[in-house]
Amino acid sequence: MSKPTSGDFTKTAGWLDWYTGPTKPSFKLPAGAVDAHCHVFGPGAEFPYAPERKYTPCDASKHELYALRDHLGFARNVVVQATCHGADNRAMVDACLSSGGKARGVATVKRSVTDEELQALHAAGVRGVRFNFVKRLVDFTPKDELMEIAGRIAKLGWHVVIYFEAVDLPELWDFFTSLPTTVVVDHMGRPDVSKPIDGPEFQLFLKFMREHPNVWSKVSCPERLSVTGPKALNGEQAAYQDVVPFARKVVEEFPDRVLWGTDWPHPNLKDHMPDDGLLVDFIPQIAPTAELQHKLLVDNPMRLYWPEESA
Repeated sequence: MSKPTSGDFTKTAGWLDWYTGPTKPSFKLPAGAVDAHCHVFGPGAEFPYAPERKYTPCDASKHELYALRDHLGFARNVVVQATCHGADNRAMVDACLSSGGKARGVATVKRSVTDEELQALHAAGVRGVRFNFVKRLVDFTPKDELMEIAGRIAKLGWHVVIYFEAVDLPELWDFFTSLPTTVVVDHMGRPDVSKPIDGPEFQLFLKFMREHPNVWSKVSCPERLSVTGPKALNGEQAAYQDVVPFARKVVEEFPDRVLWGTDWPHPNLKDHMPDDGLLVDFIPQIAPTAELQHKLLVDNPMRLYWPEESA
């Protein structure tokens, strides 16, 4: 059954709703595991979608997110501001404040944000800002404005999350490498997994991480990157095999600078909507040892988002 969009909004035509009734993962997450990349959408009647948005989703509330957290076996979440909400962070902040300390946030802010507003976001649990360079999702923000924001949030100990596509890394390199914070790359910079892992595009990304120890990567979203599958549906225990070598390479070479998240409720998927339980079962394919799994799911996200508890 189609999931609703509340308020005076109409869902984007062809929108894929998040998966109902995900399986219980076969992989048992380590105690304290963090889903380090997920979102909330609205509900639109309570937290309206931004006028400048490029898509209108179905509602995906904090209650549904935290029910999924408990079902899958995660202890905590990092709620990343969704582009459909623009720089209105109220839905994300509300999710953090409602979590009983079990969620941190990543915000989207504009140059006009005041110091008082940044302090309020920090008090709510925000620990980073997201800069989106995927042209089909957002309008371009001048780099001098982003650099000014980065300088201000660095004083709070926050980091910058960057979302871009692999083909654009060369032109963004100088900007990314001049950021004065920890930098977290969403989804490995969206590599084209139909290209060789030892080809120039992915090797440039590895060089980016090797040469800049402040750069981390999320090894999430195989459902976005996969070309040949198989899909995380119908009990599939070996999903997204074409993505595995790329993610595993990043995990094994940079074990202390990787994060993983569900990306629930999976905005803008066009091909299929994965079973989130089977997505969790993807983790041991890319982090094959208990030590790597613990770093990926517990040690690293705790160090970045709850440093006061992981010291």
